[in-house]
Amino acid sequence: MDAAYDYYHLFPSPTDTDVDSSFTSSSTSARTSLARSSLTLSFNESRPSTAHPSRPHRNSHPNWSAINAATTLSSDGRLHLSHLKLLRHLGTGNLGRVFLCRLRHYDYATFALKVVDRDALSPKKLSQVQMEADILSALDHPFLPTLYAHLNVSHYSCFLIDYCPGGDLHSLLRRQPSHRLPLESVRFFAAEILVALEYLHALGVVYRDLKPENVLLREDGHVMLSDFDLCFKSDVTPRLLRRSKPARKIHRYSRCFGSGSPRQVLVTEFVAEPTTAHSKSCVGTHEYLAPELVSGAGHGSGVDWWAFGVFIYELLYGTTPFKGVSKEATLRNIVGNGPVKFPDDVVCEEAKDLMSRLLVRSPERRLGAAKGAVEIKRHPFFEGIKWPLIRNYRPPSEVRGMMTTNKKKVGMMSPRRRWGWWKGLLSYLMKSKGSRRNYSNSNYHSLSRQ
Repeated sequence: MDAAYDYYHLFPSPTDTDVDSSFTSSSTSARTSLARSSLTLSFNESRPSTAHPSRPHRNSHPNWSAINAATTLSSDGRLHLSHLKLLRHLGTGNLGRVFLCRLRHYDYATFALKVVDRDALSPKKLSQVQMEADILSALDHPFLPTLYAHLNVSHYSCFLIDYCPGGDLHSLLRRQPSHRLPLESVRFFAAEILVALEYLHALGVVYRDLKPENVLLREDGHVMLSDFDLCFKSDVTPRLLRRSKPARKIHRYSRCFGSGSPRQVLVTEFVAEPTTAHSKSCVGTHEYLAPELVSGAGHGSGVDWWAFGVFIYELLYGTTPFKGVSKEATLRNIVGNGPVKFPDDVVCEEAKDLMSRLLVRSPERRLGAAKGAVEIKRHPFFEGIKWPLIRNYRPPSEVRGMMTTNKKKVGMMSPRRRWGWWKGLLSYLMKSKGSRRNYSNSNYHSLSRQ
């Protein structure tokens, strides 16, 4: 009965969509009518396969220890759906359903399981699923999800990834006065998203779907960027560049031996921006689309830096800079010639300058166009941030107070007596035993914890 219960909730009826949220968020309000859905007008990129490298930044996580123990005890050394205990349905996204689950006999190992019915998707959406699988399998970063296992059962693809109990940033904004965050909180979130985008660009991945709805909050209050189905990949050539900059401190005896002018130091910077990336697809969320993306003339990685400017603007002001009375009006404002308008509220000049330089309509003149995140990190808005230590920064108070509340929400869902459907599915799986659609696991974790 227990196994059947899990199978029913793993593969529910397509018409049973009582919760409308997405990916790994625990908040059911994140994908309501207040949120903005992503659009796809065309999609023509190829889908190269991606290797599954080791993950040194995550291999000490307790979830890996639990998976190692479970697979060691497994008869074939692999992880199966029978190892997972479903707790509740988290939401329904563009490509599939997401469930909160735990590894059986390891109560501390909590995950989100994204289930995609391949038979229900068009070829275009299947290519998006493959793109997301390729990217997830390559990620190893504190602000990006970890793919613990990729399971294929019949015509279902299941992705076992991190669960974020804090919901998403869009929901957090909706709970704030005037839907806006204090300046220091904006700096915290913007800095972490900047580092995540820098990492993606270093892999040759152009994200194209940045918005608060896709920024999830981990248990510790730090961010996790989600949803990679609208990405495209390009070649990237990493470079080491040297530049001089004034030393932070002048030695107290320097004036005794020279003119006293500021001492220059030579610094080496790692730059890996996919400057040759090019696509003509129009995808994303309309309020966050860059002008070159709306025009359809082709775009590259600069669309992420435009969206980053819109993202900071929304966190500071509670709305996006080009929002009109309709989607069409918003798109006209984006491609128009008028400057970015800022509310009369007093916000630091450094923040306004950063947004103005990111929201430049010409992608060649946009901040980040040449050297990516390296240029943006130098901006005075981020002055004082110690980038190598950012993952150890203390989250804002708005997030810390929310973490304790959300821990109480992790519980099991009530069984629903709809046995006819799962019986039909189990019967189908048994009949298809030995066929190409029988159980077959692609276990990413086997190469990820060495």
